[in-house]
Amino acid sequence: MRNLVLLGGGYGNMRVLLRLLPNHLPDDVTITLVDRVPYHCLKTEYYALAAGTASDHEVRVSFPEHEKLKLIYDEITAIDVDKKEIVLETNGALAYDDLIVGLGCEDKFHNVPGAAEHTHSIQTIHKSRQTYQTLNNMPAGSKVGIVGAGLSGIELASELRESRPDLDIKLFDRGPRILKDFPQRLSRYIEKWFTDHGVDVISDANITRVEPNRLYNHEDVYPMDAIVWTAGIQPSHVVREMNVEKDRSDRVILTSHHNVPGNEHVYVVGDCASLPHAPSAQLAEEQAEQIVDVLQKRWKGEPLPEKMPEMKLKGVLGSLGKKQGFGFVADRAITGRVARFLKSGVLWMYKYHNG
Repeated sequence: MRNLVLLGGGYGNMRVLLRLLPNHLPDDVTITLVDRVPYHCLKTEYYALAAGTASDHEVRVSFPEHEKLKLIYDEITAIDVDKKEIVLETNGALAYDDLIVGLGCEDKFHNVPGAAEHTHSIQTIHKSRQTYQTLNNMPAGSKVGIVGAGLSGIELASELRESRPDLDIKLFDRGPRILKDFPQRLSRYIEKWFTDHGVDVISDANITRVEPNRLYNHEDVYPMDAIVWTAGIQPSHVVREMNVEKDRSDRVILTSHHNVPGNEHVYVVGDCASLPHAPSAQLAEEQAEQIVDVLQKRWKGEPLPEKMPEMKLKGVLGSLGKKQGFGFVADRAITGRVARFLKSGVLWMYKYHNG
C-alpha cells in the first residue's frame, strides 16, 4: 500500500480529501493526515473569533471519516525529504510514499524589535482564542492598536468595533491608502466606514518598535492596552527549515506540476508554495485541484500534461462588520450589503460541502 501523507488540515489539503474521498482513491493508496488540532479550522474567519462576534464552534469543520483515512494529531517538528519521513513531537517518525505539505503560515515581524514578544496574533486558532480573551476582557475605553491594514486587519478592526464599541481602536496602514493595490473606490468606501464608526486609520505608518503597552510609529509613541499584529506572514518554520530550494520569501520553489524539483513525491500547497499569486484560501484550493490531477496520473502511470492550466482566482471578498462588506470580483469593485451577503454565502457553501 502507498501512503499519501498530508501535513496540515488547511484549505488545500481539505480540497485534496474532498477530491479523493470517498470514491476516487486507488485501491492501493491510503491517506494519513497530520494536524495539531482534531478539526479543520476556517482561518479566514479567525478575525471574528478574536473580535468575539463568532463562536469557536463556528470556525471549525470536522475532518471527513473514511476507512482509508488515518488521522494523527501531533506537532510536526521536521520534514526529512531524503529519508522520506516526517518527525512528529509525540508519535516519532512517520514514513510516506507521497507527501503534500500544507502547513500554512505564521506571523512575520520584519525584524521590528519587541513585535514578537508584545503583540497578539490571529494566525492560529489557539492564538486567536488568546487574542479574544485579551480584547474582550479589557475595560471600557481601552486602547487597541491593529498593525497592518490588509484584509485581516480591516476585518478585525471592523468586527471589533461592532463587538466592542467602547474601545479606542487605531489601525496602522503602511500604505498611503487602504488596499492601495485595489480600485480607489474600495479604499474610499472602507475609509469612510472607519471614519463613520470611529476607527482611527493611520496611513503611511512605519512601526519601528513595540514595547509593553507602547507602539512606536516613526518617532511617535502611542500608548496601547493591547496590540494585534496583522502586518505580514511567512511560511511555517518547519517549511523554512526544509532542505529544498526557496524563493526570497522562503516559499518552496516548485515545478509546474507543484512538486519539489527533482522529487516527484513531495508537493507543497498553499501559503508555503512559491506561486504567481498572493497566498489565499482560494489559491490553495485551486492548486490542490491540480495536485490531485497530477497524483492520479502518476499513480496510473499516465503521462503528465506539458503545461498545467493557469490558476484563475475569482476575486476577493471582505467584511465590514456583519452588515457591510467590500470586494473585487470579475474586475469589478462591489461594496455594501451585497458584498457582505456574497461573503456569507461563500462561507456557507464551503461549510456545507466540507462539514
